[in-house]
Amino acid sequence: VQLQASGGGLVQAGGSLRLSCAASGRTFSSYNMGWFRQAPGKEREFVAAISRWSGGTTYYADSVKGRFTISRDNAKNTVYLQMNSLKPEDTAVYYCAAGASTLTVVRGTVDYWGQGTLVTVSS
Repeated sequence: VQLQASGGGLVQAGGSLRLSCAASGRTFSSYNMGWFRQAPGKEREFVAAISRWSGGTTYYADSVKGRFTISRDNAKNTVYLQMNSLKPEDTAVYYCAAGASTLTVVRGTVDYWGQGTLVTVSS
């Protein structure tokens, strides 16, 4: 599976962005998907995960709960991250990932990583 993330950009605090991650191949629906981020000078951290099925079980980091929403469209081989009420501390490179189970994805054990897309939130 190849993953291509897009949708990053510059936004003011309080604004919104939607990230997309398009997957190649016919096995997208077999994978549990996640989003991670890495801020300058910090380690990569878990943001959100969703199970294999469209409308499946979701998991969020406490720092984004209530502001970010992960979703997927298996017909389009795409996973999304809707980010609302953005804060300067959300500034980071965001990565999508695919893994065997949501629990392993949450722990950062994934099978595939996409390239990152930069999100910059200005104060």
